[in-house]
Amino acid sequence: MRFVDEVEITCISGKGGAGGMSFRREKHVPYGGPDGGDGGRGGSLVLRATERSNTLDHLRGRRVYEAKDGTRGSGNNSHGRHGEDHVVLVPVGTTVLDLATDVVLADLDEDGAEAIVCRGGQGGRGNARFKTPNNRTPTRHDPGGEKIERDVRLELKLIADVGLLGFPNAGKSTFISTVSNAKPKVADYPFTTLVPNLGVVSRGWEGSFVIADIPGLVQGASEGVGLGHRFLKHVERCRFFLHLVSASTWGEPVEDPVERYRAINAELAAFSEELAQRPQIVVLTKVDLVDEVTLSDLSQRFRDEGVVVVGLSSVTSTGVKPLLDRCWRELSEMDA
Repeated sequence: MRFVDEVEITCISGKGGAGGMSFRREKHVPYGGPDGGDGGRGGSLVLRATERSNTLDHLRGRRVYEAKDGTRGSGNNSHGRHGEDHVVLVPVGTTVLDLATDVVLADLDEDGAEAIVCRGGQGGRGNARFKTPNNRTPTRHDPGGEKIERDVRLELKLIADVGLLGFPNAGKSTFISTVSNAKPKVADYPFTTLVPNLGVVSRGWEGSFVIADIPGLVQGASEGVGLGHRFLKHVERCRFFLHLVSASTWGEPVEDPVERYRAINAELAAFSEELAQRPQIVVLTKVDLVDEVTLSDLSQRFRDEGVVVVGLSSVTSTGVKPLLDRCWRELSEMDA
């Protein structure tokens, strides 16, 4: 299944059933009077979040989603049947925006959370409702409430405990495939990750946490360059970041590792100052590809920036367990 994180759909609620117009006619029952029942309420268009899906791909093949109409009221005070709601399942983390106004209608960030995008039309009142001492034979009956139609944009923002930041080729996909059940594409060229991947890191009896491998950021992303905002929106829900910087210069779009670190943080700040202030653990990856002198020099340069880096090699497993232990401690302190 393809990962789709944005889709536009049309939501339509059901029309309310008209109220009935009827008079009781029974043998040996004088003055029967009005007995038109109320119309049924139209169905609502409901979006419901579920953890069983992690993409909006299932909504791409269909543009319009419509709930059922209510039925008309009838004689003998019989009310019309309510229209059935149409429930559309979306992944947890889906934001619903009104296309006409760009207003956020709902943020479905919990399993089972619901949003009524279009409420069903009210059922019309039957003529029995209008009987009074002065009007025993009312002919008035209401039409049902009209349908409501609304165009919405659904945007999926992944929910993860830890988000991986870094340029393309920083080693994010290799790291997440090493420590979790995720199986992203891994190769020795940039942009192998074009869509986000989620991986669950098991801590045995202690529990687990979720890591998001997000497509590599490029300079100008805050202005829409490259994957731009489609990258940045996925980091908004991460509790803290692992900022991966390759110690190697081979194949990197920005040669100097410290400059890469600065460039990523500059893009975060340009997009959201709050994101730039979120906790980070800076990780030097691919340490197996550089000598001790180069590694020591890089570590000192980062200390000059006020950052203590952690060394990591996913290939040799150097530094992997201590890094996961530190992530678990960070999350535990946040929950305390």
